[in-house]
This record gives sequence, C-alpha cells and structure tokens, in this order.
Amino acid sequence: MLELRHRGGCPGPGGAVAPPPREGEAAGGDHETESTSDKETDIDDRYGDLDSRTDSDIPEIPPSSDRTPEILKKALSGLSSRWKNWWIRGILTLTMISLFFLIIYMGSFMLMLLVLGIQVKCFHEIITIGYRVYRSYDLPWFRTLSWYFLLCVNYFFYGETVADYFATFVQREEQLQFLIRYHRFISFALYLAGFCMFVLSLVKKHYRLQFYMFAWTHVTLLITVTQSHLVIQNLFEGMIWFLVPISSVICNDITAYLFGFFFGRTPLIKLSPKKTWEGFIGGFFSTVVFGFIAAYMLSKYQYFVCPVEYRSDVNSFVTECEPSELFQLQSYSVPPFLKAVLRQETVSLYPFQIHSIALSTFASLIGPFGGFFASGFKRAFKIKDFANTIPGHGGIMDRFDCQYLMATFVHVYITSFIRGPNPSKVLQQLLVLQPEQQLNIYKTLKTHLIEKGLLQPTLKV
Repeated sequence: MLELRHRGGCPGPGGAVAPPPREGEAAGGDHETESTSDKETDIDDRYGDLDSRTDSDIPEIPPSSDRTPEILKKALSGLSSRWKNWWIRGILTLTMISLFFLIIYMGSFMLMLLVLGIQVKCFHEIITIGYRVYRSYDLPWFRTLSWYFLLCVNYFFYGETVADYFATFVQREEQLQFLIRYHRFISFALYLAGFCMFVLSLVKKHYRLQFYMFAWTHVTLLITVTQSHLVIQNLFEGMIWFLVPISSVICNDITAYLFGFFFGRTPLIKLSPKKTWEGFIGGFFSTVVFGFIAAYMLSKYQYFVCPVEYRSDVNSFVTECEPSELFQLQSYSVPPFLKAVLRQETVSLYPFQIHSIALSTFASLIGPFGGFFASGFKRAFKIKDFANTIPGHGGIMDRFDCQYLMATFVHVYITSFIRGPNPSKVLQQLLVLQPEQQLNIYKTLKTHLIEKGLLQPTLKV
C-alpha cells in the first residue's frame, strides 16, 4: 500500500488504480489522511527497527569477567587452556556434588530452599540478558514489574502447595485459613495489579520494546517458576523421585563430557559444536547403569522412599512410612537370552529399578535437548554463557537447562503410572473442611458402604 502511494496511485473500486491528485487539488480530508499516515510511517521507521532486526543485528554482550579463584589459576598456569578448563570444571563439579550431598543430609526442607534459590537465580540470569540485548535499562518500571510478577507467580504456586501439604498447620491459624480459602482470588488480584501497572507504564516511543520485554518476562516465568514448582511436587512424593532424576541428569552431563573429551570425533548437532555422538552414546549407557544402581541403593531406606509429610505435632517434615510395593524386593524371571550369562532363573529387584530405566533413558536421550535449546538461545543473542557464577561452567542456568525438562517428565510419569490415592493427603484435605461438610461426607460414605454390603446398618462407625 505504501509503495503504491509513492508511485502516485492506489487501487480503487474494482481494482482500478486512481490517478494521483493534481497539484493543489488535494482535498482537506485527503491532506489530513496523508499527514496522519506520514506520521505513522515516521513512527514505524523510527521505532520499528526491532521488528526488522536479523540475528546479525543483535548487539554483542560483553563477555563476563573470569571469576576463577586465583589459587586455581596459579596451580594450573602451566597447562594448556583445554586441560586447564578440564581441571577447573572437574574441581568445581566435585565441590558442587559435595555441597549437594550436604544439603540432602540436612533434609527435605533445605532441598526445597535450594530449588527456590536456583529458580530465583535462573530468572535473574535470563532477565538480565533481556535487559542487555534490548537495551531496556531506561524502560519505566520494568525491573520492578519483572520481579513483582515473579513474586506473584511464586505466591500462587507455593500457596497451592501449602494448601495441599500443610493443611493441619493451616487449620490452627485463622489468618492462614482466610488466605488459603481465597488464595486463587488473591493471586489473581495481585497479578491484575501488576498487569495494570504495566499498561500504565507504557510510553509511546517504547511500545514495541515494552511488549517484547513483557513477553520475555512471562516466558522466563514459564521456564523457571512452573518447573521448579514441579520439582518440589516430585520431592513431596518421596526424596527418591527427586534424587534419581536429578542425579541421572548430572551423571549424563558428566559422562557425556568425559566421553566426548577423550573419544569425541563426530559432531552431534550444529547448535553445540563441542557435543559429539561418542559423548551422547557413552552418556546414555553410563546414565542407565548409574540410575539402575542408584535406584537399588536408595530403595533400601525409608528416608528416601517415604513421601515427605509435614507433622504438626513435631512441627517439622518427616519421612516415615511402610514402604509401598514399589520399594519392596520382588522376584523376576530372567529372559532366556540372559540366563546363560547370569546363570540363574530369577533375580530380586525393586520395582522402582524398572522405572529408573525409563527415567534414566529420558535423562540421557531427551534431557540434552534442553541443553541444545539453551545453546540455540545463547547463539541467538551472541553469548557464551548465561552468567559467570560458576567458573568453568557459566551460570546457574547453564547447569540446570536439562533439569527443567526432566522435572516435567517425572511429574507426568508419576501422575500417569505411579500415583494412587494418598491417604494422608486425603485426611489433611478433610480436616480443613467445615464440620458440616465433614458430617455430609461421613453420611455419604456410610450410605455407600452399607449399599455395597461392607458395613452393617446397625454398626456405628
């Protein structure tokens, strides 16, 4: 349309092109329309450059400073850069694994705080990239609104968790009962306040940029908050559902790196030039074996297999229960082609070990695609790492890019193939009901049991 106008005409009724107006013949209305159109075109030319930017137009972000401890730099000064990076990654990996074991020993509550801290740091790293790439430091209220939306979404998700797993505690506090009862309405009101603040903060010359960053924030929330919420949901099912998937991803990262470092020759994917088929395949077999052994070791202990529950009488989380059949040894017939190797007809396994094969397979075959996605994201914005938090590794997001896919898979796997009615959770939900509601449920249940012949009419429950 704009091109035809410059050529002197535009299509009229029936597809005909109207001749250009002669000099001095333009009507006032036409002149006003053209003036308005020219203004809009001028605004589009001035502020529409973001829509037409290609990958080559994205400004480069300055590389992060090296945060490697000086003592490591001096100790490894005589090595080549390749081996120096190998040692730095190895030492920091062992340090992080040791800290992870310490947090596991400290209990499930500390693990929840760890997940929450990682979520906040990952959100900060992704949002910071947006600030730098789109040069949005001068956007009004944007930093404040980004963190406000993070608080709103966390309030919604973790409020739901409190309502599900802390019902006995909530029942004792009147203020908490009010917050839980109207939790979703309060959450929506908080989000709506942020939404209105965003609309009021819109500035004419920054419309497109502000909406870009608004979408950036919400996608970041989807990636970080929802996935971390699922991680904690998995943890409540039993620490083993938290440890085996996460450790499988960690094992796959380490073994794939080692196999690729020493034996890698064949490139795997263009998004990550350092990834090789040798590392990918070696990581797969190592992870499946690791997951199978880890499942066997952890299935022996109530601390790892029992659902995490909050006990109001001791005011803490407990992991005590009678382990389900999933964590009790069962005899399985050995397939014919393995009898000659194992020299026995049956083997004793925990059923969870069978499920661990599915978890490990996903961690090693599909989980890396989370890393490939992150690699594509970093290439799009011309950055090497999300941050420089961990020397040799990059940012926290660089280490947990595969974990988010894993969290969703485990949650879906549990709800689809594992989870049955949780008596303690049902009881907690009954306790927060009003006495009249509890009485109605009791009468309905009693009637149903009598009709099924499971309860005598004269028997009082």
